Order: sequence, then C-alpha cells, then structure tokens
Amino acid sequence: MKCKNCHSPLNFESDYCHACGGKVIRNRLNFKNLFEHISETFFNYDNTVLRTLIDLFRRPEQVIQPYIDGVRKRYVNPVSYFALALTISGLYLLVLKKFYPETMDFSFISAPGQEEFQRKNLSFVQEYQSLIMMFYIPIYAFMARISFLGLPKFNYTELLVIFMYLQAQISIVRAIVVLMACVFGLRGDVLSLLLLPVMVFYVAFCLRRLYGLSLGQMFLRSLLFLAIFGILFLTASIIVGIIMYLNGDYEQLKQAGKTAYSFQTHALFYS
Repeated sequence: MKCKNCHSPLNFESDYCHACGGKVIRNRLNFKNLFEHISETFFNYDNTVLRTLIDLFRRPEQVIQPYIDGVRKRYVNPVSYFALALTISGLYLLVLKKFYPETMDFSFISAPGQEEFQRKNLSFVQEYQSLIMMFYIPIYAFMARISFLGLPKFNYTELLVIFMYLQAQISIVRAIVVLMACVFGLRGDVLSLLLLPVMVFYVAFCLRRLYGLSLGQMFLRSLLFLAIFGILFLTASIIVGIIMYLNGDYEQLKQAGKTAYSFQTHALFYS
C-alpha cells in the first residue's frame, strides 16, 4: 500500500503516512464521511483552525513565534490561515450585499454631495477586497520594521508572517461579529467603525507580547506606528493630488480630498 499524497510505501495497518503525515483514507467518499471530515476540521475544539483562532487572542506569541522558529504542525500556517480569511471575507461580503445592504452604506460619514464618490469608493474596495488585504500586509510589515527600529528581534520576512496572521485574524473575527450583529438587528455599519480602534489595540497587544515590551514602551512604539501610517497616507494622497492636478482635474481634486478619509475607512473595514 502507498500513500495517496506522497506515494511512500506504507504498512497496511498504518493510519498516517510516516513521510508526509497525511491521513490514510480507505473508504470511498460519500456524504457521511464528507460531513464527518468537515465537522472534524471546522467544529472540533481540538482542530488546528479553531485552536489557532482562540490562541491568537489568548497568547498570540505562542502561535506566531513557534512558527517563525520552525514549528509547523501545532497551528494553521499563516498562508493557509490568510487564505481562509479571504474565503470568509468573500462570503461575508456576499451575505451583506444580499441580505443586509444597509450595512454597506457609509453615507453617514460622507460629506454632503459626495454620495457618488462614496458609491465609487465602496464599489472599488469591494471589487478588489482580496488585493487590498494582501496589499496592506507588506505595508504594515514595513511600518513595524521602522517603528521597532533598535529591536532586531524580527526581520522583514518574519514581520510579513506576523501581519499575515493578524490581518487574517482581524478579518475573520470582524466578519463573524458584524454578521451576528446584523442577525440581531444591530447597525453593522456603525459597529464596523467602532471595531477599528479595537483592531488597533489588538495589533498593539500582539506586538507587545511578541517583542516583550512594557506598556510604556509599547505606547511609544504604537504612536510611532500610527505616525508612520499617517505620513504614508498623506504622501499617497499628495501623489494622487499631483497627478490629478497635472491632468487638469481641479474639481475631482477637491472631491478627492473630501472623500480620502471615507475611502480609507472602507479599505480598513473590508480588508
């Protein structure tokens, strides 16, 4: 008998492959064992997905640091966890658009007369949501690299792993919380905005545990992180403004300045 995954020879009584660790499947696929597999994967407390989700809240350093150090089996790896987050976020947007479209209306934070720009911003963010989620990760890693200068505990690649985990965790939890709020008749759009500072505190909490900093040290590093974020956002806005100015789009330039904050809010909400 051979492993169906890596084709290594196996003993007939083996339940797992000694080479790749894959489970030996003997029965033909049917609804019963398919349901058992899904239940075991997603609803069993001891499975790696749920354990990763819980421990990223309880003790994020025990999930992320071991992976960086070479432990690969205890928790879901960051790429798979991020892929799961993309899937859940896509389903989340689909459900909101179908059943709770009012949750996706951020007109209460837009300036009067900016409804059309608001609609275009929201449509753009929804259409390219997956790309935006991936785009933020290297930016956050770069910001952290500068913010934690003098603390060479993690290199840039390791920071990419850290923020892949954190971005995925935030996206999954936000989707669950907002959908539950909508089911119980609460304002999901307002709740999503209220979650933004919570997300900032969560990231600061995780980085503090990973770097082993005191509250005072983490507060100063967080201020620097937010300052860098503001500088990057302002720089991007200026570049866009210059391009629009050179193209002669004076009216669009004024409109863009008024809706910049709105677009950034959408991007943070859906990424």
